[in-house]
Amino acid sequence: MQGNIKRILVMDDEGMVREVVGEMLKLLGYEVDFATEGEEAIEKYKVALKKGQPFDVVILDLTVSCGLDGQQTIFKLLEVDPNVKAVVSSGYARDNIMIDHKKYGFKAALPKPFRIEELKKTLAELEQSD
Repeated sequence: MQGNIKRILVMDDEGMVREVVGEMLKLLGYEVDFATEGEEAIEKYKVALKKGQPFDVVILDLTVSCGLDGQQTIFKLLEVDPNVKAVVSSGYARDNIMIDHKKYGFKAALPKPFRIEELKKTLAELEQSD
């Protein structure tokens, strides 16, 4: 586990993806929570913030089958916390948001499928950006 990043929220509508990413993050030493779509992610983020136990990073799936997607969610999260560290994740690597993620408020992009090494590298880069 890196220094400042300890708690990570993963939003993905696919249970298998949540499970696999969760296991990777736990192996790397992080505490993980999950949401299936944006409204749930925003609510969990707000609750954690109020409790004084904020999420250090949020990984958002760009496309979800129902509910708020990653793009809609980041806009709302930025209203809640302008300093949110969000990573966009998608199997559509050529999507404009994946290509130019910072323009949309994301700190990093993680194309699916990704391996634990890529996840670790992305989180290390976020750690450096503090």
